[in-house]
Amino acid sequence: MREAALMFGISRAAGDFFDQVIRQRERQVMRTAYRMLGNWADAEDVAQETFLRLHRHGLDFPDDAALGAWLYRVTVNLCLDRSRAARPGCELPELRSDEMAADAALLREEQKSRLMAALAQLPAKERAAVTLREIEGLSTVEVAEVLGSSEGTVRSQVSKAMTRLKQLMSGEKR
Repeated sequence: MREAALMFGISRAAGDFFDQVIRQRERQVMRTAYRMLGNWADAEDVAQETFLRLHRHGLDFPDDAALGAWLYRVTVNLCLDRSRAARPGCELPELRSDEMAADAALLREEQKSRLMAALAQLPAKERAAVTLREIEGLSTVEVAEVLGSSEGTVRSQVSKAMTRLKQLMSGEKR
């Protein structure tokens, strides 16, 4: 990345700071994108575009919370854009289990696959709200800010999404 920073005309200090931000926030961006899109390839594309936009925007945020909220907002918006463009189907992620015991790994993979499949069936806005609120752990206020919605809308979206996820995970029909 340092070479990229120098190539874009960023000073060494700014490039080092940009590299540090990427190292600190890459997992947050990747997790969010993966949970919204359901596959690592698309998540990596979204993460790369998110950090490119951060580079273009600059690193002038009042605090770390503002930077985090901005990254969530851009990541979610890029995922929503990608979901709208690819609407017909959703690939399930390939899950690696070679680091865990075979029985536990198999169970965990099945649960993750079922959750990812269930998340993929939710409308994009509900999927974004439940991912940010219940999986990423953001507050309702933070999710509302990221999604550009009211707190009431976020609570409603999360409630609907959780009800639908429970139905989907238990195999119930709508």
